[in-house]
Amino acid sequence: MAREECKALLDALNKTTACYHHLVLTVGGSADSQNLREELQKTRHKAQKLAVAIRAPLTAALRDRGLAAEERAEFERLWVSFSGCLDLLEADMRRALALGTAFPLHTPRRPLVRTGVAGGSAGVAARALSARSLRHEAERDFDVDDLRELEQEILQVSEMIHDMEMKVNVPRWTVQARQTAGAELLSSASAGASSVGGVSVQERSGPCDVSKALAATVFSAVLLAAVALAVCVAKLS
Repeated sequence: MAREECKALLDALNKTTACYHHLVLTVGGSADSQNLREELQKTRHKAQKLAVAIRAPLTAALRDRGLAAEERAEFERLWVSFSGCLDLLEADMRRALALGTAFPLHTPRRPLVRTGVAGGSAGVAARALSARSLRHEAERDFDVDDLRELEQEILQVSEMIHDMEMKVNVPRWTVQARQTAGAELLSSASAGASSVGGVSVQERSGPCDVSKALAATVFSAVLLAAVALAVCVAKLS
């Protein structure tokens, strides 16, 4: 049950982190607004809550010396995925802090970068947070307070990563994946190639088309006549 619970929480964390990454890319662009900053705040809060919920059972399972080898290998894979999500979350939070500082919403007003990205961010955040609606509250000091809070949360995520590494020693390069990288893509590509190959073999193995054979014969005759005419002209000249 602990493994299934960790898998479900990790899947939710993965989706929420991906959503936050998508939203951070629009900060400072033409789609930037206070609504976007509020969505960023709620999304990163949800990601941190999920990370806290995953850390305790995952750490306890990996510190259990009586855990079977197969179970330990599965928990180590989950641990690597969890660490990757936290690293991406921390990097995106630092990026959001830098962009939010460079492009404040209110005074002093700076022109936003025209990145070409517009719209769509509200729908992605709403699906990730399972929220029906996101209210827009016009608070002039919202971005300033949010940036201060973001600085503290970055330190908390960094401390969480450091604490994890101190409690559980699972080097990422020692964890073996169940299948090679890109195995699904290779299998689908090989399946498509085999199906195409089978069709081509069937087409080649079918009866010869009479019209194509006749056209090839006429073309060969015209080519030979042209060569003969060229030789005659060369001799007469």
